[in-house]
Amino acid sequence: MDERGTRFTRLYDEYHRRVLAYALTHAEPHTAEDIAGETFLIAWRRLDEVRDPALPWLLAVARNLLHKQRDRGRRGRDLAARVRALTSHGDLAAWDVAEHVVERETVLAAVAALPERDLEVLALVNWHGLDTREAARVMRCSGPAFAVRLHRARRRLARALEAAGDTPCAGDAADGSARASRPAAAPVAGKAAR
Repeated sequence: MDERGTRFTRLYDEYHRRVLAYALTHAEPHTAEDIAGETFLIAWRRLDEVRDPALPWLLAVARNLLHKQRDRGRRGRDLAARVRALTSHGDLAAWDVAEHVVERETVLAAVAALPERDLEVLALVNWHGLDTREAARVMRCSGPAFAVRLHRARRRLARALEAAGDTPCAGDAADGSARASRPAAAPVAGKAAR
């Protein structure tokens, strides 16, 4: 094992339990384990920046990761609260299972029609909750380049949803059920780039 590997192994053996204990005081066990693991992944990548004693540096990294985790959770809760606020009693009373099955099939068909590169771009932002800068790092491109890819992917998804909504199965109701399928797609297709 080289000197870098030896140093990292010593660092991990000496501090992993303490970093995990710190994370456990702020998060659920499964999240704390992820935070501790990611902390040491960052330590490996930036090993030259880790000075002795290493524990403060490691705990600062863990703390930052915990804050990011909380921010993502808060954004999700805020979005759920906005959806609840915009959902009226009439919306709930008018809920029709068959209509939602057709809507789901329409959305799945539109998503299946997208190229794989668009699916990856949309998944990074909408499924994994990354902002454009983080997603750009994953895709190994600049932030502006990723924002353009995201905009184009959303535009193609919106067109695919419109095309899927024009099929006889989803759009033949004159009572507005075709209109009901559009709000479900709006958060994906209309979400502004961060």
